[in-house]
Amino acid sequence: MTFNGMTVAAFESRMATEMARLIERYDGRPLLAPALREIPLESNAAAYEFGTRLMAGQIDMLILLTGGGTAALFEVVKSQHPWPSVVEALRETVIIARGAKPIAALKALGLTATVTVPEPNTWIDLITTLDEYSPMEGLRVAVQEYGIPNTALVKALEQRGAEVLPVPIYKWALPDDLGPIRSACDSIIAGQVDVILVTNAMQVDHVMQVMEQDGKVDPFQAAVQKLVVASIGPAASERLRHFDWPVDFEPSHPKMGVLVKEVAEQAASILGRKR
Repeated sequence: MTFNGMTVAAFESRMATEMARLIERYDGRPLLAPALREIPLESNAAAYEFGTRLMAGQIDMLILLTGGGTAALFEVVKSQHPWPSVVEALRETVIIARGAKPIAALKALGLTATVTVPEPNTWIDLITTLDEYSPMEGLRVAVQEYGIPNTALVKALEQRGAEVLPVPIYKWALPDDLGPIRSACDSIIAGQVDVILVTNAMQVDHVMQVMEQDGKVDPFQAAVQKLVVASIGPAASERLRHFDWPVDFEPSHPKMGVLVKEVAEQAASILGRKR
């Protein structure tokens, strides 16, 4: 089964070219509108503080949420402290990796995780894994953040008695050129799109921010009810529901290739039921 010529909109940024190729491989017509621009924080103060506290033996546990954030965090730490000393300090620290990407980033640095969070790698899965691993009372826990702060995770850790140090590494901004988002959303409103693929929760925030600016929230939300809206996983689905988008599909694994393949197989039947 393929998309059979359906128009498939996606808001992927970092891997936009790969996403377009995947859609074409399954006989879809890609409509790509990158919705995120990754920018470094003006100040890495929290990362510097983490490095100082790590070297002083004041971090008991480090939670790594993303691969890119993991690599960036240790780049900052390496700029301030000798790497062999950092590695030695990390050996005394419990390292929690949320899924495959932080694990790969650790491996590239010659490091390994103490505990790995299983799929689908939500913050709830992370907390469940920690509850099974160890009591949190009195632990000093650093959380490598990405995009927007994970306040629910931090609150859950604090409720368990942990002292939490959030460590933001980068954040998302709207693209400089909003033309592609506006054009894609106009196509969605006009009924010219069959499937929407969402691969990051912040994509939803940014699309709705642009629709708010343009005064098109109501027609856009009406239009998405008639399409197949596919989410990469629970975090993105939670954001979709927050803005009253339907969540018609989640893949068996939260990976882009699996998402596109499985949506291609299901899109016609889902669309048939909705229309």
